[in-house]
Parts: sequence; structure tokens; C-alpha cells
Amino acid sequence: MGAKILTLDIETAPISAYTWGLWEQNVGLDMIGEEWTILSFSAKWLGEKTPLFQSTGGRGKNHIRDDKTLCKALWALLDEADIIIAQNGKAFDIKKINARFIVHGMQPYSPIKIIDTMLVAKKHFAFTSNKLEWMSRNVNKGAQKDKHKQFPGFELWAECLKDNPKAWSEMKKYNIQDVIATEELYLRMRPWIEGHPNIANYGDSEEMKCPRCDSTKVQKRGMARTQTGEYHRILCLCCGGWSRTRHTLNSSEKRKALLSN
Repeated sequence: MGAKILTLDIETAPISAYTWGLWEQNVGLDMIGEEWTILSFSAKWLGEKTPLFQSTGGRGKNHIRDDKTLCKALWALLDEADIIIAQNGKAFDIKKINARFIVHGMQPYSPIKIIDTMLVAKKHFAFTSNKLEWMSRNVNKGAQKDKHKQFPGFELWAECLKDNPKAWSEMKKYNIQDVIATEELYLRMRPWIEGHPNIANYGDSEEMKCPRCDSTKVQKRGMARTQTGEYHRILCLCCGGWSRTRHTLNSSEKRKALLSN
């Protein structure tokens, strides 16, 4: 069995607070009316066609902020996954999820690796914007971020908090499309990602495989050299990513003769 890779996106309910104005307001803890919660999540296993979706909607507006059942389902997915793909996942999605889990008294899920497409963009490219809307429109071949035109802006969240069925339908479409767009963006970026988790290490095969996409369609192309080692350079003919063999081709005599600076 290979690595289980899950693309994930959550939507949260805003904090409800009391203020005396619109600008430059400092909200104290005793001014909070209702805490933020997770409204919905969408997830998709890499290689499977159908995205998953779950929300707190459909039980009346008094239950919208009750996300315990949703969190249990989300915990099970994270516990099953080896790798999580998410846009701004390290700073937002995963930390927000962890916060709700510990509030509900849940134990940690099994360790995961996180590939954050926004951080990949910042590290390897100088795009006009690192937002999913821009990158999906300009980098992806197909899937783009949904703009939820039926309930524009904050109206979508406001109507979901009222448990409006039409708003929830729009939220489902919006949430799922973000996951689809993020997955395609990841696949487009994958050959560029340095330090990508070694997917080939998750199976039992002893064949030479691409560490990014697990393909056996790899080819030796030239040499890679470090300060003290020489290796075969490998090109994946499937995803286009570069890697190298692990064992140096240098003889023991050459290794002894090499100097470091």
C-alpha cells in the first residue's frame, strides 16, 4: 500500500463579539458572545474521484456552532492520512483543527506530513499573488477557486449561520471546489517541491521509483555532485521531477582524497 495523501480545506464560523464601533476596536475576552468553530470541511484522497464534505448545517441555527460530530469525522481522516495537502494549511487549517480537537478533549491523531501549497509558492516562485484564486486561475489547467456568487462575500457565512439550505448548498460547492483546485495546484507544483516526502518509501516495492509521484518511469540523466559525493541524477518521465541515487559513485580512494571547504 502506498502513501495516503489527503487534500483538505475547512471553513470556520466567525467570532461573535460586542463592540461600540467599526474602526480600531479592541475586543476584550469578556466582549466575546460566541467563539469561532468549524462550519464545514471538504477532503479528497489523491487518486479517488469523489470529494468528501461534512458540515454543521441542517439541524437549525442553534446547532450551527456545535462542531463535535464534525471534528470526530475530521479526526478519523487525519488519523488515516500520511500526508495532508492544504493551501495555507500550516498556519491556518491544521492549527485551527488542532484547537477544536483539544477543546473537545480529543487525543492527537497519528503523525502526518503537511505540504502547504502557499508555502511552496513562496519558496519556489515569485507569483503576482500566492492566493489560491490567483494561482488556480493562472497555474492550473482546469480547476479554479469558486467565488460563491449567489451569496457573495461574508453573506455566505451569515446565511449559513442562519441555517439557510441554499447557503449551505453554495458552501458545499465552494468548499469542495477549493479542495479540487488545491489538489490540481499541488500536482502542478509537485515536481518543483524540494524535500517532498518520499512516496516510494511507503510501499514494499524494491524498484527504483520517483520519490514524488511513485512512478517507475525514471531515467538516469547526468550526474549530481555534492561536496564529497557523485551520484546518478534521475529524471521522472511521469511528473518531471528530479532526484538522485543515494549511494555515491566515488571510490573509497577518491573519497579519502577529497577535501571539504
